Order: sequence, then C-alpha cells, then structure tokens
Amino acid sequence: MPVAARSNDETRKRELSSSIAALAPWFHNIDLNGVQTAPEHFLGNYPGDKFARFANIFPADLTGKSVLDIGCNAGFYSVEAKRRGAARVVGIDSDDRYLAQARLATDALGFTGVEFRNLSVYDVAALGEQFDLVIFMGVLYHLRHPLLALDLIREHVAGDAMLFQTLQQGAREVADVPEDHPFFEPGTYTPPAYFDAPGYPKMHFIERKFAGDWTNWWAPNAAASQAMLRAAGFTVEAQADGDVYYCRVAPVPFGQYGPTAVYPAKGGTSS
Repeated sequence: MPVAARSNDETRKRELSSSIAALAPWFHNIDLNGVQTAPEHFLGNYPGDKFARFANIFPADLTGKSVLDIGCNAGFYSVEAKRRGAARVVGIDSDDRYLAQARLATDALGFTGVEFRNLSVYDVAALGEQFDLVIFMGVLYHLRHPLLALDLIREHVAGDAMLFQTLQQGAREVADVPEDHPFFEPGTYTPPAYFDAPGYPKMHFIERKFAGDWTNWWAPNAAASQAMLRAAGFTVEAQADGDVYYCRVAPVPFGQYGPTAVYPAKGGTSS
C-alpha cells in the first residue's frame, strides 16, 4: 500500500475508533472494516460467534424483502439482513445510544437505507405495516410482559416469518402435554404429575438479577419457548443452537374468540 493511502487508512481508523469510544459501551462487537466495536466483550466475539451457530436457519436470500429488527441494539442483524439483499430494513430499540451505534455501524459499512427508530416492542402497531421477516432476538427475557410482546408482533407486524431467540434455562427436552388439563388425576384428588416433569413448559421468573443484570426477568425452558410461540400464532419450522427458532405465522389459537393482544395500539389499527 502506498504511504499516502496507508496514512489515510490509519487516519480513518483513528477517527472511527474515536467515534466508537464516544458511544461505548457496546454490546454488539461488529467488525467495521478492521475496527471492532467491542473487542473485549465478556461473551467473546458476540454476536458473531452466536450467529455462526444458527446462520443456517437465517434466510440466505432476502432480495426484495422487508425486515423488522426488534431490539436491534447496535444493528448486527439489521446489517446481516442488508447483506442478504433486503429491500427495506427497519431497526427499533428503546435506547438512543444503541440506535446511535447502529447508525454509526451501518454508515461505516456502507449500508444505506436502513431506518432506525426509538420504539418499544409494545408499540409496534405504530409502524403501520407488516414485514416479510421479523427478527426478535435477545429481547423476550428482558420484558415485563413477554407473551403480550409476542401477541403484538403477531397481530401487527409479522407478515410471514420470524427469527426468534431467548435466554433459556432448565430442561431441553419437550414433553407431550394434554390438550386439556384436569384438576386431578382421574378418580383422585392428586394433582397431575406432568406439571413437575422436566420437559413441561416452564417460565422461570428471576426476581433479582441474572448474570448481574436486573432486566433479565424470565428464563423459559425449551418447551415453554416453543409453547409460547405456538400460543401467539407461530409455528416453529427450524431450531438451531438450542435457543434460536425460525417460525412462520400461523392461525392464533382460540382466535375465533377475539383478539389476544389486549393493549392500546398506538398509531395503528387494532384488528
């Protein structure tokens, strides 16, 4: 490389490093053409290493598709959607610093046309549109009302598919459960034993902190993750790395009795 070009490249990296530092700390370690945003991340190269373990279920070709990245953080998955040809990518988060990080990352990588907005998952109706792919990764367990969030996504913004991930704890096996649950074992006053089975859907509530983070409220087991997705109107088509699910929209169970998401639809129309 000529001296002048090398000098310009070093200047660019210094300026980019300064911009990255001004927005620290970063939770997404993103390689911005040779400059990493969080090289000392406590989870290692996160989320890049995580992504490598489920990339096989992330759509390889999104040409012409619309993508909504909920809880986009610094935009790692928004960038991946753009890499795959998505025509429209919208990332939402409720943290302005994360959104600034995402704008910096997409600009540095040369991806134009990605829209980042400060919006809660509870207010997705305000977007007023449905998307071909919804990315809902690493958010559910931070929410006070996780099933409501899934209901609102299904009702307002999920047009076809959803890529979903959540923190999981407990058993990985998934037990068969009855269509209807009796109060007691037949002919007794003994509660059914399957509620204590490891593979029964369980949503662990974390009252204090998990890994030092007070916003980690929930840790479903694998059965609960899958059951909640089905209950919200999604069918799981593929699973990878234990806690990542590729889903399609499906009829909402008991939907004939009325809407499931009982929550004001700000800026949108409730069905």
